[in-house]
Amino acid sequence: MTSSSSTATARTSSEARAVARTQTLIKGTDGTGTVRRTTLPGGLRIVTETLPSVRSATFGIWAHVGSRDETPALNGATHYLEHLLFKGTQKRSALDISAALDAVGGEMNAFTAKEYTCYYARVLDADLPLAIDVVCDMLTGSLILEEDVNVERGAILEEIAMTEDDPGDCVHDLFAHTMFGDNPLGRPVLGTVDTVNALTADRIRRFYKKHYDPTHLVVACAGNVDHQKVVRQVRAAFEKSGALRDPDAVPVAPRGGSRTLRTAGRVELLGRKTEQAHVVLGMPGLSRTDDRRWALGVLNTALGGGMSSRLFQEVREKRGLAYSVYSYTSGFADCGLFGVYAGCRPSQVHDVLKICRDELDQVAQHGLPDDEIDRAIGQLKGSTVLGLEDTGALMNRIGKSELCWGEQVSVDDMLSRIAAVTPDDVRAVAREVLGRRPSLSVIGPLKDKQAARLHDAVA
Repeated sequence: MTSSSSTATARTSSEARAVARTQTLIKGTDGTGTVRRTTLPGGLRIVTETLPSVRSATFGIWAHVGSRDETPALNGATHYLEHLLFKGTQKRSALDISAALDAVGGEMNAFTAKEYTCYYARVLDADLPLAIDVVCDMLTGSLILEEDVNVERGAILEEIAMTEDDPGDCVHDLFAHTMFGDNPLGRPVLGTVDTVNALTADRIRRFYKKHYDPTHLVVACAGNVDHQKVVRQVRAAFEKSGALRDPDAVPVAPRGGSRTLRTAGRVELLGRKTEQAHVVLGMPGLSRTDDRRWALGVLNTALGGGMSSRLFQEVREKRGLAYSVYSYTSGFADCGLFGVYAGCRPSQVHDVLKICRDELDQVAQHGLPDDEIDRAIGQLKGSTVLGLEDTGALMNRIGKSELCWGEQVSVDDMLSRIAAVTPDDVRAVAREVLGRRPSLSVIGPLKDKQAARLHDAVA
């Protein structure tokens, strides 16, 4: 990774404050893959990755706010606000916003996570100025009218109902609560029926003003783009809205801190009349800034990341006990999770849990053989590159990297870090993570005797 500054020298302090600072963070080959960052006076960061060989571009704005920034009474406010920014500005109605992108065949959407929110549009390269204008207008000029809040409340309640109708999705929210308890990381991103019904337009407006100033935002753009043109267009849009008011403002730093998860060995069961029992067995993992995350990624791939993984082979291929079984990691700024999911017939849940627990214990105590680690490294390297084959994925990578790490890592550097993982690294992280006492979350039609036995799975 290379870095070089091209900031102009100003003659006075007032001029210096008005100068945008531009850096080349990753120098590509013949312009392809070059990543640049410009920080505007006012604290807004703009990062781009240039790919002259494509005919599209994806433009996104990342906000340094997620559901973990909510109080209990505001649970769901971040996601609610995501919906409302599509409802209209001084310049455009909700129909105008959607029609503008539809008219050029573009795609526009947004998503809310526990630590960030992203709004994005994917268009032909020639239509990038339109995408920039529309998305910037949404982020800086949203009206958040009371009538829109009331209308959108119904849509969000339907989204909550849709999630609750999908136990394979809902069980991950239950597992977060099992691990984190009643704190922001343990609450659902969507909020609950009660909290969403209680949110008012005034409270959402205050939340918007607090978390959507330029110092909390990162603009990311990838594709057939010119960095300086993107900077000029974004700067014009933000200055026109009056958002860049304080030339001395600096970007907020990536999240930090240290969080302790709840006591291990917890079990939470949610009775539902479903055809399957949906199970997550897991324990604390690693934060997204932990250098051992590369070794944990290899371990996760070997355990439950594909058709040749241990869990898939033992649970599905050899015994046919589940159709879907996999492991996963979630890394936050100050902590993380490692989990194993399986969906199976309720009568098979104890057998599935025993197999999963036995595999985790076996790997924690004895590690993985070198051939499984080598295969996982190859799989992880391939999936990393294949997952970055479109401009949307590239925009996600550079935007999230800037917001969450404050740095950019090239694809070659990522592959080098994965390749540098040794069998000893994987075994060490397996002993630490998998050696912890697990917790368990289950959704399904479990009988009383079955429920009582589930506590034995984490003993």
